[in-house]
Amino acid sequence: MNPAPARKLPRAERRNQLLDTALAIVREEGTDALTLGHVAERAGVSKPIAYEHFGTRSGLLIALYERIDDRQVAALLQALDRTPRRLEDVARVMSDAYITCYLTVGPEAHAITAALSGDGEMEAFHQRLLDRYVAFYRDALAPYSSLSPDALHLRCVGLIGAAEAISRDMLRGRVDAARATEALAALIVGGLAKS
Repeated sequence: MNPAPARKLPRAERRNQLLDTALAIVREEGTDALTLGHVAERAGVSKPIAYEHFGTRSGLLIALYERIDDRQVAALLQALDRTPRRLEDVARVMSDAYITCYLTVGPEAHAITAALSGDGEMEAFHQRLLDRYVAFYRDALAPYSSLSPDALHLRCVGLIGAAEAISRDMLRGRVDAARATEALAALIVGGLAKS
């Protein structure tokens, strides 16, 4: 039995509906079940509508991850605007925002990241995201660092790698969110020390 045809939505609303549906599929069935046809069926629209929005499965995964990423960055920017300008406070806010993102999105973000390693387009996209975070951390932490720009950049590469690893351990139940946040904040503060 086919679902009733979906009502016509403005393009942005339809895209959001499709992304909500895609995230639900990833949560319930995993990334292997995420196809444009399955998203269309669950959203009650035709396959061409899903293809029109995302083009390919890679395009869908990229759009889904961009959405998660944009929300994380927006939350972090808002939190930083309200934060006293002390390294320890900034590190705590940055750490909390990173860990909170993985708590709210859950293992889906890591599953989507793993699926992004499937082809050249997705790997290039994932690398751009990592580069974006490194640049964001570098710019946010520069006022608190006496490191050279190159040294600070490299430390931020390490911090993002550590943040990913800590969040994975948290999602596996090996560490709670408070300890994960504390560990990442300590790495941020320690990472700015001149060696």
